Amino acid sequence: MWRGALVAGVTGALWAAKQQGLHIFGWQVPENGSLDLIAVAAGVYILSGGYYTLWLLYKTLPRDIGAFFKYLSILKTVKQAERANTNIPKLFMENVRKNPNKVALIFEGQEWTFAQIDEYSNRVGNCMASQGFKHGDAVSLFMENRPEFVASWLGCSKIGVVVALINYNLRHTPLIHCIKAANSKALICGTEFMEAVTEIQEELDGMPVFVSGSGENIPTLEGSKNFDNLLNSSYPTPPPQIENVKFKDKLVYIYTSGTTGLPKAALIKHNKYLFFASGVHFMASLGENEVIYNPLPLYHTAGGMVGMGQVLIYNNTAVIRKKFSASNFWPEAKKYGCTVGQYVGELCRYLLNTPPQPEDTQHKVRVMFGNGVRAQIWEEFTERFNMPRIAEFYGATEGIANIMNYEGKPGACGILSPVFRGTIPVVLIKVNRETGEHPRDKNGLCIQCDPWEEGEFVGLIKRNDPVRDFDGYADKKATEKKIIKDVKKKGDMAFLSGDILVMDELGYFYFRDRTGDTFRWRGENVSTTEVEGVVSQVLDNKDAVVYGVEVPGVEGRAGMAAIVDPEGEVEVISFLEGLKKYLPAYARPLFLRILKDIDVTGTFKLKKVDLQKGGFNPNEIKDQLYYYDKTQYVPLTNEIYEKIAQGKAGL
Repeated sequence: MWRGALVAGVTGALWAAKQQGLHIFGWQVPENGSLDLIAVAAGVYILSGGYYTLWLLYKTLPRDIGAFFKYLSILKTVKQAERANTNIPKLFMENVRKNPNKVALIFEGQEWTFAQIDEYSNRVGNCMASQGFKHGDAVSLFMENRPEFVASWLGCSKIGVVVALINYNLRHTPLIHCIKAANSKALICGTEFMEAVTEIQEELDGMPVFVSGSGENIPTLEGSKNFDNLLNSSYPTPPPQIENVKFKDKLVYIYTSGTTGLPKAALIKHNKYLFFASGVHFMASLGENEVIYNPLPLYHTAGGMVGMGQVLIYNNTAVIRKKFSASNFWPEAKKYGCTVGQYVGELCRYLLNTPPQPEDTQHKVRVMFGNGVRAQIWEEFTERFNMPRIAEFYGATEGIANIMNYEGKPGACGILSPVFRGTIPVVLIKVNRETGEHPRDKNGLCIQCDPWEEGEFVGLIKRNDPVRDFDGYADKKATEKKIIKDVKKKGDMAFLSGDILVMDELGYFYFRDRTGDTFRWRGENVSTTEVEGVVSQVLDNKDAVVYGVEVPGVEGRAGMAAIVDPEGEVEVISFLEGLKKYLPAYARPLFLRILKDIDVTGTFKLKKVDLQKGGFNPNEIKDQLYYYDKTQYVPLTNEIYEKIAQGKAGL
């Protein structure tokens, strides 16, 4: 700040001298001496120690100028749509008019054109309207990945009906919770899930159920309606209600993954959908004729919004499939001439675990975008699969704190200009990783982090702004918990991401951990994400989760690693040697648990909550357990456990 004031003061004085024709130490500023003034100002800045900023400009300005123009394109797209008060179905229909016969979706060898999706969605909209559903009503969609999934929610949106996109892996209590969390008035389900719906039908309190995919056959689900028959008799023309759907209306509910409890229904409006899709489109430098390999679940942000948005809004073609298959990823990408690939969570690590095959490098994919590539496998992945660029983005489904590593910097999840970061509405603030509280300065404001200082990533909220407003969840209390006040100035508000990130001096961000996943041991903070990456790397990319467990009489939590090893391949001696190469003593897991398998969310995240609750008691856990006795990992027997529980293990 003081350097800026000094430069401004000196430059101002020189400008005044120029205007008055005064001499300064015998030198008179020429009338056309603007360049002289700039040179003097730069000199003053450098002499005052500002060369560091000039170095940053030299290192980052070309990159940041490119990002600036990409961001302008995003804002221009969103603002134009806002002024027109348009909606996602209308943007899609513009593509239909331009190229009705272009292939929009490829599914199991079957092609759906833009016109076919439009007609199907029109029938859905008119059908739901005839069934009495109106603008603002919510319905749940419970269906496998297929073109009808996309066309069904798109059709509902044409009449202003908000669709809750249900995770097709859910059953029983979580399934009921998600349907009711959105206040759904009906359920559209695929025939493949009729059994799951039958199990909860009594809990639906007479909610109408429309069964899709049954053709002319009568559904076997008692009281349900044959959706296919209804659509066949519905009008294929655009429903007139589309004219009443506004840019800031609700579009869909997308649920959080539920790794730490029941999923929350995040509200996605038309403007948010457009912003997310546009962000990736421009930052990843995608064109209009991309063929995108999208094997991700369409009920979630990455597959259904960021990926499918490239089709609906930006005229691309997408290859979708019922479920992700690591062995088929590259062969299918080659078969369909894909130019772009998508990933999420542990997907890239699963691809690395497949046996080498010719298709690994015979494809045309030039960029992959998504989130979740571990830093430990980044370069190995790009080298093996001849991948020119990974465009990693960071952002929550419901959040407004979003960044992207469009350059492909290994390990980074996003980029912000370090020179101009004060003008950008995202901030990294200090947080107490034990309590989750945010320290304040003398003015009661949050404290921003310096380079390489870990903090929580937040996005500043601006109400009624299509890019920066936080729409929250269906649950108002859950929404309130994600907002923090007085961040940069009194009265402002920000969205709490719940994630710990760190930024280097060049503005590259690196993901560290979830705030709740970090634990403290030996007076040190331990990042479960960092340890998980090392454990998996040492064990040739096996599934592993790390968490902290309480040890009686010992402060903090001890690290425990649950490793999936169905074939019994883990050799604890070499495993320990590998850990010693990469982790300090306090971060090495004190306990090991060897599993046959582990639960994974629909977005390829490993679940750990139940494992953490299980602790390390061999009397209650049937899996093989190990304990690090300061020299080696030994089997955790009942005798050793009792010694630990009684505080006699010397921890």
